[in-house]
Amino acid sequence: MLLARPEVQGVKLLFLVGGFAESAVLQHAVQTALGTRGLRVVVPHDVGLTILKGAVLFGQAPGVVRVRRSPLTYGVGVLNRFVPGHHPPEKLLVRDGRRWCTDVFERFVAAEQSVALGEEVRRSYCPARPGQRRVLINLYCCAAEDARFITDPGVRKCGALSLELEPEDTGTSPNRREIRAAMQFGDTEIKVTAVDVSTNRSVRAAIDFLSN
Repeated sequence: MLLARPEVQGVKLLFLVGGFAESAVLQHAVQTALGTRGLRVVVPHDVGLTILKGAVLFGQAPGVVRVRRSPLTYGVGVLNRFVPGHHPPEKLLVRDGRRWCTDVFERFVAAEQSVALGEEVRRSYCPARPGQRRVLINLYCCAAEDARFITDPGVRKCGALSLELEPEDTGTSPNRREIRAAMQFGDTEIKVTAVDVSTNRSVRAAIDFLSN
């Protein structure tokens, strides 16, 4: 339950906002459920316009919102080195003599995690094959915090980045080529970028950060 999380211990006020908060039935239900926990439930004036007013204020001064809570867990699908006993056998992929675990969900941010305005999370990857000419980074999200694979229940694809790779100079090891992926949080959108470090070529995408 949300109130059991360490980061909300000591909270004394709970604000109901949005059109649904105008419902007397909802107000009574929330007060009945949470009043015994020492929480004071506050319903602001013109509660139905609160979200709209907040959007207008944010548009005029984006810096007014310093921190948001991520509504979902966001990450990418990757190949990892297969570890017997840790990875399920059905995820084993043998390619060019190497053993890989497929469909791994690598998390960038967890659901309900606080992220500051402009906060950026970076990860570095290498192409799976020498001489690879394109890298496809699929973006995924889910409500669970502990998803391990993109095939887990509730995990869904929410975007993709396709980065073309130019041939590198002779002498550079292609299988160690660095692809740097980043997600920037805190705004109404998640800004996602992927950069080929050797050539500085990049691609970008955006994901709605406020919707579930």
